[in-house]
This record gives sequence, C-alpha cells and structure tokens, in this order.
Amino acid sequence: MASLKEMRNRIGSVKATQKITKALQMVAAAKLRRSQDAAQNARPYAERMAAVIANLAAGVSGEGAPKLLVGTGADQRHLVVVATSDRGLAGGFNSSIVRAARERINSLLAQGKDVRVLTVGRKARDQLRRLDRSVGAIEAGGNPSLTVAEEASVKIRDLFDAGQVDVVTLYFSKFKSVVTQTPTGVQLIPTEIRTGGPESAPGIDLKGAVYEYEPDEETILEELLPRNITTQIFSAMLENQAGFYAAQMTAMDNATRNAGDMISALTLKYNRSRQAQITKELIEIISGAEAL
Repeated sequence: MASLKEMRNRIGSVKATQKITKALQMVAAAKLRRSQDAAQNARPYAERMAAVIANLAAGVSGEGAPKLLVGTGADQRHLVVVATSDRGLAGGFNSSIVRAARERINSLLAQGKDVRVLTVGRKARDQLRRLDRSVGAIEAGGNPSLTVAEEASVKIRDLFDAGQVDVVTLYFSKFKSVVTQTPTGVQLIPTEIRTGGPESAPGIDLKGAVYEYEPDEETILEELLPRNITTQIFSAMLENQAGFYAAQMTAMDNATRNAGDMISALTLKYNRSRQAQITKELIEIISGAEAL
C-alpha cells in the first residue's frame, strides 16, 4: 500500500497534469474558430475551380488533352498522399486519416499494384514509416501555407512527369463539425471531375450560351490543372487544421474531466488512509496509557 507521502505526490502530479490539459483545451478552443473560418472560406474557391475545370474538360478530348486531366492511361503505379498534422494530443484524429490511407494501400497491394507514399505532416510520416514505401516526407508546419502546398504539388507533378506514378490520391480529414471530422480521399491525378452529388462542385450555368476560349481549352487547362493540385492540398491542410483543433479540444476536455475524477478518488483514498493511521495511533496511545 502506498504511503501518505506517495499519495500526496500522486495527487499533486495529477493536478499539474490537469492544469496542462485545461490550458491546451482553452488554446485549442481559441484557435478553433479562426481555423474553422479559414477552412470554410477556402471551400468556395476550390469548388469554383473544380467547376471551371469540369466545364473546360467537357470540350477537351483526344490526344490534345492535358496529361494531368486524362492520366497516363494506366492504373498500375499509385501514389498515396497522406496529410496529417505535425502534432498529437488530439485523440484519434491523425490515426483515423492514416487508417483510411492504410486501407487504400492494402487494397491496392492486394490487387498487385505498385504503391508509393508521400506524407505531409510528421504524424503521417511516423505512422507510415514501417511501410518503407515513402517517396518523401514534408512537414505541415504550425499553420497551413501555400509554400508547403506548392512543395507537395511540385513533388507530385515531378513524379508524374517522370512516369513513376499513374494515379495520385490525397487523404485528409474533412471538417464537418466540432465533433465530426471525416477521413476523405480525393483523386488528384487524373483530375477527378465531380458532377452531381452532395460532394460535387456546383456546375456553371451558361444559360445556353456557347463560349469560345482564347487561348483554347487545352492551354487553359495546362495552366489551371497544376494550380488545382496545389489548391486541393492547401484546402486539405486547412480542413486538417480545423479538425485537429476540434479533436484536441475534445480530447483535452475529456482528459481534464478524467484527471478531476482521479483527483477525487485519490483524495478520498488519501483521507481514508490518513484517518485510519490517526485512529491506529490513538488506539496505541490509549492502550499504552491503560497498561500503565
């Protein structure tokens, strides 16, 4: 049985931990609103770009179509881009993204595909290190930035241009609410044209008009498609940051409550032990007095 001093030290240690978890919860709550606004504000731009690409792609076909739009025509070499945060203490937030990516990787390997992994974020790098299929690891940084997104985009395009990958899929966590973050996979190459459905980009109503583009659709897409990859990665990083702070706030709130319950239980145990020791000492004193 632990001594009273050991129990006092244990209670003090749990109280110190509770202060840390409470502080982290308050910091996450303060940053969540700003991150949530940033993620939601980025969605219209990404959706509008997807709609423009969909309209331009409708008029492109044949050998003149950009390779980023139609791909290589093969489906053997896959690159899985896994975007997480650099930090932990957010419950299962990072693990859920990695788990979804692992399921995709295992499915592809079972089909005999050649799979490579590019990680954006230290947690993805650490959890997928044992796969030994990495082609690069990029740190997400404290705040999402276009610089990091562009670095990942250039890496992806270089691998594609070198003929090392045929299909590129990005995995991240889509922010829905404070309590819900959904691991999501988006195909970057060939460019996924999403028309119809709740997750698709809204179409552009041309009201029956026929447009002639100058320069032509292929030239515009050649410029727009690389930028779209950067935009998709940057948007994923913004979604991840909002989801991370929401998950961290919830995890630290639970940790603070658990620490409070542990403090109450330890304090009760400490008081009972102290009372039992005092009672024992009184009995010894009284017994000694009666013996005299």
